[in-house]
Amino acid sequence: MSRKTSLRRALVGLAAGAALALAAPLAASAHVTVNPNTATPGSYATVNFRVPTESETASTVKLEVTLPTDTPLSAVLVQPVAGWTATVEKGALPAPVEVDGNTLTDAALKIVWQADPGVGIGQDQFQIFSAVLGPVPDTGHLVLPAAQTYSDGEVVDWAATPDEVAADDTLEPAPVLYINDTPPSGTHSGHGTASAAPAADDHSADASAASSDDSSGVALGLSIAALVVAAAGAVLGALAFARRPKRS
Repeated sequence: MSRKTSLRRALVGLAAGAALALAAPLAASAHVTVNPNTATPGSYATVNFRVPTESETASTVKLEVTLPTDTPLSAVLVQPVAGWTATVEKGALPAPVEVDGNTLTDAALKIVWQADPGVGIGQDQFQIFSAVLGPVPDTGHLVLPAAQTYSDGEVVDWAATPDEVAADDTLEPAPVLYINDTPPSGTHSGHGTASAAPAADDHSADASAASSDDSSGVALGLSIAALVVAAAGAVLGALAFARRPKRS
């Protein structure tokens, strides 16, 4: 086998490996998720719903997150997002629930983020939608089903529970906030337990959400940069090897 052929094959393999290395973390994060995905009972947790667009022909124009009714949240605050209208829909609970010594008969049932005309999350883009939820119930975890609507009318329901996904990994997993339960191995727990903040302090919620988003973006950027540098180094090394004169 000639040196040129070996070099060509090495470069092809390197390119394929780099592509897989970049695609794996991006593909794994292509679900609607909540970050951080852990919280402390009794706290007012700032959570960020991360919404990527996977369609090649349409943009995301709406997100609906369904809130629990068996362990209702008495306080739900949303952070404004430019170009989007956020609405907290409230209504009657299926049955009264005791929360901190109070009997709740109605509560927040859903959060809806609707894009303004001409606005949406395009291909290869994502958006962060932040909210403060509380007080966090003393339970194992909260399943927060999310319906993602595209501009062409397609709706993707991220609604499968952890048990359902464990039985069938082809299902679309719902965002899950883990409280007393431990997140499954391989899931991203963000920066640990979701921050606790007074329900009325939406400035703290804004700051926490911004910090989480910035840190996630920096981490992803550093990971990609490291892969690019490593790939470039390998290519330069291969070229240097190919240019070495043959020994007589």
